[in-house]
Amino acid sequence: MTADLSALLHLGKYSGGLGPPRSELQLHVRARTSLEKLDEAVRRSAEGGWLKRLGVEAKSWDGLKQWVAERWSGVVEAAVRRLGKEKLTKKELEELEALKGRLNDDKIAREVVAPALLLMQAERLDNVKEAYKEKYLEAYRDALRYFAAAISGAVGGDGYVSAARGEVSLASGERPIALLWGAALAAHGIRAEVRRAGNAFEVVASGGDAVRLAGLYFLYGPPLLEGGDDRLKNHKLAGAVELGAEGALDIRWEGLRRRTEDGPVAADLIISEGGADVKYNVYLRKDITLEFRSTDRGRAELAARLLRHAGVGAEVKSKGGEGGWQVRAYTDRLAAGHKKLRDALAEIVRRAVENGGVDKETADRWLDKLEKGFTLKEGWPKYGMWLARSGALAIRYTSTNPESIEREARRLRAMGLVEGRHFTVKMPKGGKAGYVSILKEGLAYAAWLSVHGSKGQRELAAEFVDLILKRAEKKGGAVYEKALEIVKRGREVGSLKLTDIKERKVDVGGRRHVVTVLGGGAEFEEGESGRTLLKITITAEVDGVRRDYTMTFSRHGADNAAKGYATAKTDVPGGRRADAERFSALIKALTGEEPRVYEKEDGEIDIVCYREHLEGFMRYTELAEAIEKWLEETSRR
Repeated sequence: MTADLSALLHLGKYSGGLGPPRSELQLHVRARTSLEKLDEAVRRSAEGGWLKRLGVEAKSWDGLKQWVAERWSGVVEAAVRRLGKEKLTKKELEELEALKGRLNDDKIAREVVAPALLLMQAERLDNVKEAYKEKYLEAYRDALRYFAAAISGAVGGDGYVSAARGEVSLASGERPIALLWGAALAAHGIRAEVRRAGNAFEVVASGGDAVRLAGLYFLYGPPLLEGGDDRLKNHKLAGAVELGAEGALDIRWEGLRRRTEDGPVAADLIISEGGADVKYNVYLRKDITLEFRSTDRGRAELAARLLRHAGVGAEVKSKGGEGGWQVRAYTDRLAAGHKKLRDALAEIVRRAVENGGVDKETADRWLDKLEKGFTLKEGWPKYGMWLARSGALAIRYTSTNPESIEREARRLRAMGLVEGRHFTVKMPKGGKAGYVSILKEGLAYAAWLSVHGSKGQRELAAEFVDLILKRAEKKGGAVYEKALEIVKRGREVGSLKLTDIKERKVDVGGRRHVVTVLGGGAEFEEGESGRTLLKITITAEVDGVRRDYTMTFSRHGADNAAKGYATAKTDVPGGRRADAERFSALIKALTGEEPRVYEKEDGEIDIVCYREHLEGFMRYTELAEAIEKWLEETSRR
């Protein structure tokens, strides 16, 4: 097994997707790692990998920490220059310098060493540019590959990718480490903002910088695992595909040929982006067939990604008895691609007609599809709708036509929904129907996009939500009520600020309480079992008593239910019972739902919240993003 060295340094564990390794920096298996394996990863890299290219002579993890510590003044100098000395406070500069003395702490070192090495890489790259200009491009592409792989480990760990907001982020518990990552990004041409997120910090790239970063993550991150188990898909990477689609693609063709007199016309199609390029074979048979074959799984994965980047649904498949891997797409899927791709294919077809390789009738049929392309204006299909035994709303489109299923999946992706997180797809097989199923989270997110998405997303999402509500209204009763409830909650996500709750009057325990919220936030923390917990802290004044109210959410049981727990305090006015009642009043004022309150035999009182309370908390800007991220990362899908 080949380890992702940069992610090991950042996280101290493997994380991400599953699949065969493509390089020293590729991440594939989720498992705890031992110090021996970390030492081995460092040794291998120093002997013939990334560390060797950086001139690192360390043969162990401790040796690598020492090597970085000895060069720390240069790391700080580079970070300050990349960030801009005038933008750093005296305290921030002192915190960066102080990290040197903390490198003996493995927890700190695992987060610090990777961005430090990236800064060193950028410095070396600048030297190459000045001294060996003819070799700069090769060195730049190589450095970019390592940078992108390291960043994909960081984003895949505690970061997020949001196509709707146009952001890519990675997180750190401490400001100087976040600043170090910000400097590493800046050193590689990506501007990012370091900002506080609750009690932690995040480094956020937005706009064009987010598109570029998403493109790098898309090109060099772990496999998409298309066509596999939804629970194993890398949904952050899928989001990067959607966001990175805004980036620049170069598509060209060359070499029109015919191997035999009666064989198909063929040509080469080259797709390039971000320093990566792939050459595909295009054959003009009964269909336009675009094909890529390789014995290298990583190269095939890149071919699939670039094709998806060009707007074509593609996946890597085994060639079976032949060995190796292939990516293939036919006329209808190619016609769903971006205009650059369709134009290149159309030019190949026209040239083939001129050369007598394709008859005009067939060519006209292909050209009609390529010129019209895929349109989102086609009528929506009829989605079935019902309540499952659990009471959940089921929304599903069923068809035996693979192209119809693919069309709907693509339309949902264009809207901003993410497969596996917001909807699931099963392609038809063996004459049996396939389906596109909209999850509850998908309908809620579509409702949110109809208000907060980009212009194109808003229009498409509003049309979709209106369609679903009309279908639900025809079904009537509980189906319509449930759909309306999900849409309402979705539209409310992030629509309020905590401080909007001022002198809110709520009834709890037979008494009226007055609630004013002063602020708050949400953050992640690691539980004793290693699970990721969500801690929500609200500063509020209830009935004149001001304090910080904290509730911690975790996942429980076979159904992975989200539950939040808090314990009433004794050292407050009125004691435990009065505090529990005020806590309940605060939660009801914020979410509209009263929590459960349990008094134990020892007198301790617990306040318990459930999924409906989390959904209520998501209405607030300060909490929505963290809750959404936590729900996604702790989901079993």
